Amino acid sequence: MRNRCRTAVLVITLASTIASAKAGRDACKTSTVAVFDACKASASSDRSLALGKCANLTDPAARKTCTQQATSDKRDAAKSCEEQRAFRLATCKRFGPAPYSPAIDPANFVATIDNPYYPLPPGTTFVYEGQTADGLEHNEVSVTRNTRTILGVSCVEVLDTVELNGELTEQTLDWFAQDKDGNVWYFGENSEELAGGLIVDLGGSFAGGVDGALPGVIMKAHPAVGDFYRQEFDLGNAEDLAEVISLDEAVTVPAGSFTNCIQTKETEALDPSALEQKYYAAGIGNILTVDLETGERLELLQIKTM
Repeated sequence: MRNRCRTAVLVITLASTIASAKAGRDACKTSTVAVFDACKASASSDRSLALGKCANLTDPAARKTCTQQATSDKRDAAKSCEEQRAFRLATCKRFGPAPYSPAIDPANFVATIDNPYYPLPPGTTFVYEGQTADGLEHNEVSVTRNTRTILGVSCVEVLDTVELNGELTEQTLDWFAQDKDGNVWYFGENSEELAGGLIVDLGGSFAGGVDGALPGVIMKAHPAVGDFYRQEFDLGNAEDLAEVISLDEAVTVPAGSFTNCIQTKETEALDPSALEQKYYAAGIGNILTVDLETGERLELLQIKTM
């Protein structure tokens, strides 16, 4: 994403880009190749482990089926690795060769998140609902009064819960902060996927500054059509991106009708087919998410304050 306001915290400096080019270094492509190699190695490792489990089966027919499944799973995983590589290379053409290295200066951040299109007033809960192929999804995004310091920046803590047919399936703590220019940054998350009340996956969890992870921008101060940006960056774990595609959308959801909404297209390098369009209304924030694969809509139902 390219902001009309060229601030130090958002844009990798021209000098850095020129220096990388002169040195013949393409950090974006180099990291793409590295994570592709890791992805293929992981696919092979998973197959080897699966074959080991298959060998422990006493029934010959079950052992054969297990072995065939392990090979099929590796083939699917390898295809996914190829798709991820193609996607990352395409983004490299837009971002350029320089490393992704946003300058995070704690003195450049403020205590209140009041970006018109992403306000996070403590004590506010945004309630969303939508029908999915698996049933009714109920999502509550609660802005807590808690904070967490990441990279020296005091971040607002947001609790995001998802229920499917009344059962809790996801629970995430997200951390956000706003800089003096009005850009809202996403500093990390602790994400839990649940089944039967038990945590079954922590994938996607990251914190800026830990093991190479870096924060990204969740909402620009001055969005412009064509802006393309990283929302998070933890290679091989959390790589969401967004692009602004409209600034004047009209949207109707249960919470009301809104005009001049910002529309973004969002995806992730780990699953390039997972495309979403999100709509943001001034003074409220996200009011609608549309899954472009299934057409499913997650709509703002109400806003609660306490």
